[in-house]
Amino acid sequence: MSQTTEPVMKKITLEKVVLNMGVGKSGDVINIAKKALDQISGKKSSSRAAKETQRDWGVRKGEPIGVAVTIRGNDAKELLKRLLEAKGNVVNGKSFDNFGNYSFGIKEHIDIPGVKYDPQIGILGLGISITLTRPGYGIRNRSKHKASVGKKHIISNQEAKDYLVKEFGVSVA
Repeated sequence: MSQTTEPVMKKITLEKVVLNMGVGKSGDVINIAKKALDQISGKKSSSRAAKETQRDWGVRKGEPIGVAVTIRGNDAKELLKRLLEAKGNVVNGKSFDNFGNYSFGIKEHIDIPGVKYDPQIGILGLGISITLTRPGYGIRNRSKHKASVGKKHIISNQEAKDYLVKEFGVSVA
């Protein structure tokens, strides 16, 4: 009975997957991007407004210039499997940060399994951000007595890579 078990508080889980399409201008392209994200995720996406005015690009503050959707729970796991499959189940080791997050992009959304080409949408690229968490991370976000997560409890770069390899069977390049 000398099995070493991982402490419950050290168990890493997938918190959320965020899909983002930045189109750079408002109008019909926002609606097209919303349709594409809804088709990929099966959830309702929302537009993201410009934070400041950029005259050179013709963007005004408050104008919708992007679309995003956040997926959590089992839906997030299923979607992440499809997204990683679109990348050939290979993740870039340099795309991990020091807090358990991983980001990557897909140049053509039709590469994702289960997504069919729609001539009304065309071909769009998107960015994907994955957030991993541990029990106890809620102290960062609660309304009363916010606190930071201790150094030993933060998900390291290597722990995040090991989690993706173990849970999703990807290889790190």
